[in-house]
Amino acid sequence: MGVRVAVAGASGYAGGELLRLIVSHPDLELGPVTAGASAGAAVADVHPQLPSLAGRTFERAAPDVLSAADLVFLALPHEESAAMAARLPGQVAIVDLSASFRLGDPQAWATYYGTGHAGRWTYGLPELPGARDGIRLARRVASPGCYATAAILALAPLVAAGLVEPQDLVVVAASGTSGAGRSPSAALLGSEVMGAVSAYKAGGVHRHTPEIEQALGEVASSRPTVSFTPTLAPMPRGILATCTARLASPQTGTQALRDALARAYGEEPFVHVLPEGRWPTTAATAGSNAAHLQAAADAHAGRAVVIAALDNLVKGAAGQAIQAANLMLGLPETAGLTANGVAP
Repeated sequence: MGVRVAVAGASGYAGGELLRLIVSHPDLELGPVTAGASAGAAVADVHPQLPSLAGRTFERAAPDVLSAADLVFLALPHEESAAMAARLPGQVAIVDLSASFRLGDPQAWATYYGTGHAGRWTYGLPELPGARDGIRLARRVASPGCYATAAILALAPLVAAGLVEPQDLVVVAASGTSGAGRSPSAALLGSEVMGAVSAYKAGGVHRHTPEIEQALGEVASSRPTVSFTPTLAPMPRGILATCTARLASPQTGTQALRDALARAYGEEPFVHVLPEGRWPTTAATAGSNAAHLQAAADAHAGRAVVIAALDNLVKGAAGQAIQAANLMLGLPETAGLTANGVAP
């Protein structure tokens, strides 16, 4: 018998990915699986990719149901997640996939979310300096956002090393449609998405902006400023983030940037700096908990360029949440996860 875990919000895309990873995890046992409007429905009807869960149904989303587990994954909207977390007993460990507990600044929360600030939990990005020790000791972990994960992994080593100017950071990232969730929307209809790449929430209003700035600020010598533009790509999953920053010195070349990434991630199981000249693609990370990085110095523009690719539902959501849970539970960090993608 493994550690018993529950999933709240299991009918969504991230929730379904959590179920897929948990049922193949060597040390976890799937306990309560809850949903809101889908309560009572068969799990395999909502997630036909999970035939091993035939016979399971979604239960009602309630604290007494979830508290039967040792650890709960909350894959709920941030308003619902914060309310549910407040009702779960303290002995139950929680990994929250929403934004509810990511930000430490109440004003930033109010600006970007417009609701009451629920506080900040331990940030669940293990690859940040010193983060693993904090996650291991935590009972409450806030799993990072998908766009934020790509941008932070790309820029943090360069910011920490003083190779770029923290006040001039630009991120333009394309995401698959699953990043918008499973709720029906005219903007996400196949006929609207196919053959089109579109920007949205441009102009610094996307909610991942303060999250990226917060994480980079904790490794920088000064407060960073990030200009973030998200785009929607005609694919179901994946993120490709193009991250640029003003070089601190015009003498900094590509090798210095690659060396900084290699020092930061050389021993990491899931973050891979690609050989020079090979650029990340979303296809190579699909289905995996991996992030692929490549860097170059643009001498003409005086900017560092780092490209990051990851699967928004795995390293950007469910896989990263399980990576943090493994640390919290004293399990091997890589248990139940893979760095190998699915192709074609």
